[in-house]
Amino acid sequence: MTPSHSLDHVVIAVHDLARSIAQYRALGFTVHPGGDHQGRSSHNALIVLADGSYLELKAWRSPAPEERWWSTLDASGEGLVDFALVSQAPQEELAAARARGLHTLRGPVPGERMRPDGQHVRWTTARHDTSDVPFLCGDITPRNLRVPDAPELLRHANGATGVAAITVDVRDLEATLARWQALLGPAFTPPAIEHDDALGAHRVRIPLRGFDVVLQAPSRADSPVAQRVAQRGEGPCEVRLRGVSAPLASPAVEHGFVPDGALRTQ
Repeated sequence: MTPSHSLDHVVIAVHDLARSIAQYRALGFTVHPGGDHQGRSSHNALIVLADGSYLELKAWRSPAPEERWWSTLDASGEGLVDFALVSQAPQEELAAARARGLHTLRGPVPGERMRPDGQHVRWTTARHDTSDVPFLCGDITPRNLRVPDAPELLRHANGATGVAAITVDVRDLEATLARWQALLGPAFTPPAIEHDDALGAHRVRIPLRGFDVVLQAPSRADSPVAQRVAQRGEGPCEVRLRGVSAPLASPAVEHGFVPDGALRTQ
């Protein structure tokens, strides 16, 4: 497969945005207020990385049971809930993926946000029903309005420069791989499935542009992967950050962030 998609952003659902901003700043991240999502109760803050991706801290001012990410937060607590790939043409990619049988990809879904400085930002997405497959995100207004690229925002005291890998818990690895095939198209060659007896999981590694995605499904009922899927559902469980040398403290470690190169413990 020729990697054709880079990482747009990773979504972290949190209860209190102001508290999370303070916590992540204390961990050495430069956190930039994002603003309010128009027509929704959510607001966000961004941790922009030098590789062009960002981490989104997202909270809700009032319950939003119609939103899957809020429902995960409400049922299972803070943490990773999804991630997006950059798309130059989400509507065209949506139509192509649906033609290949990915009918659980929805859209186009418009998005907009009012930044604290009054700048109106707009984008569009194609969203999957579950978090074992990423969603696609493309800008309508210039990207640097949604993802600011000022040099001072890309520097982090803890050394973070980018995302090396995202690990995703899934229920059925073959079914998830079929969805990825439909999403990415003919250029995608399903990788060989590996078996990790110590972890109790079947795993594959998908190389994309600038980062890898590791999909893992439980091979036994008592594995940590099976327990996480039962508690939180399918979706990202770990993000490996380039440039970070020291272990991260709470809440980042509970949210699944680890330095690239750290040994996996579960």
